[in-house]
Amino acid sequence: MSKSLRLSEKWFRRGLWLVAFVFAGFLIGLGGTIVGDLPRVERTLQLDDFVDADAARAARDAIDRDQKRAEEIGDALDQARLKLQVAQSDVAAQRESFSNWIATRKATERAEQDPEVISRTRALDELQAAARNARAEVERLQQAQLDTRQSLSSERAELASLQEQAHGAYTQAVRTQELRVFAYRLALTLPLLLLAGWLLAKKRTGPWWPFVWGFGFFAVFAFFVELVPYLPSYGGYVRYGVGVVLTVLAGRWAIRALNRYLARQQAAETRPEPERRRQLSYDTALARLAKGVCPGCERPVSLTDGSTDFCPHCGIGLFDRCSRCDMRKSAFARFCPTCGAPAAPDAASTGAAGKMRVPPLAADPG
Repeated sequence: MSKSLRLSEKWFRRGLWLVAFVFAGFLIGLGGTIVGDLPRVERTLQLDDFVDADAARAARDAIDRDQKRAEEIGDALDQARLKLQVAQSDVAAQRESFSNWIATRKATERAEQDPEVISRTRALDELQAAARNARAEVERLQQAQLDTRQSLSSERAELASLQEQAHGAYTQAVRTQELRVFAYRLALTLPLLLLAGWLLAKKRTGPWWPFVWGFGFFAVFAFFVELVPYLPSYGGYVRYGVGVVLTVLAGRWAIRALNRYLARQQAAETRPEPERRRQLSYDTALARLAKGVCPGCERPVSLTDGSTDFCPHCGIGLFDRCSRCDMRKSAFARFCPTCGAPAAPDAASTGAAGKMRVPPLAADPG
C-alpha cells in the first residue's frame, strides 16, 4: 500500500514507526529495571540461616581461637629456631676453639687437673646444654603447632558437617524463593502481554497506533526475554508453553479469518460491479494494481499487455477510456493522466456492463 501513499505521508508514517520503536525502547528500559529489581522484595538467603546457630558460633569461635594460637605458635617457633641456630653456632665455635687450644698448649700438669681445661670444658658444656634446651623448645613448639593444626582441622570438619546438614533446607528455601520471584515477574508481565494483544487486535489501526505497536513490542520483549533471567528451566517451560498457546490461538484466528475472507470474496464477486467498486477504497485499489493483482478478487492479472481492460477472474473493470481525450487509463483513477479530466462516476462499471456480464464465481480452490 506504500506505493499509493503521498510522499509526505510516507515520511510521516516512517516517523510514526520511529516513535513506536523509541516508545518501545523506553518502556523496555523501564520494564527491565522493574523486573530486575523484583528479587529485592525478598531477603537474600544465606546458608548460615539454616545452620544450628549456637553450634556454628561455638565452632567458629574455636576455629578463630585456634587460628590465632597457630599464628602465635608459628611466631614463637620461628624465634626458637633462630635461638637454636645461634646456640649451635656457639657450640661449634667453642668446640673448635677448645680443640685448637688443646693442640697448641704446653701442658705442665695433668690435663684433668688443669684449671683452664676445666674452665673451657665447663663453658663448652654450658653451650651444649643451651643448644639442647633450644632444640627442646623447638620440638615443644612443633608439637603444639601439630596439635593446633589437628584441632583446627577437626573444628573445620565439624563446621562443614553442620553446613552440609543445613544445605538441603537451604537449597529448598532458595528454590521456593526463586519460584516466588518468578511468580512476581509472571504476574507483572503476563497482564502486559494480554493487554498488548487486546490493543493490537482492537486499536492497531487507530489514530494512536504508534503507541499501541510500541507497547506491543515492549510487552513481547518483557515476557519472552526479561521474564525469567534467573530461572532458565522454569522460564523455558512458561516461555515455550505460552508460545505454543499463543501460536494455537493465532493460528486458529488466522484460519477463521481466512475462511471469512474467502466467504466475503465469494459473496462480493456475485454482487453487481458498481456496488463492488464503491466498496473498494481508492488507496486499496491503487495498491493492488501496483502489485499486479485485481483490486476486486486479488488474483494475478496482466496489466502491461495494453489489451486487458477487465479482470478475467471476476470481471471487474480495470481500464477504461477518458471521456474527453479517449485515452486508455486506469478505471480507478480519479483524473485522466493525459488531459486531467475528472473520471465520470461509474464509467468503468457502465462500460463493463455493456461489454460483458459478470458471472458469479465459485470459491477459490486455492
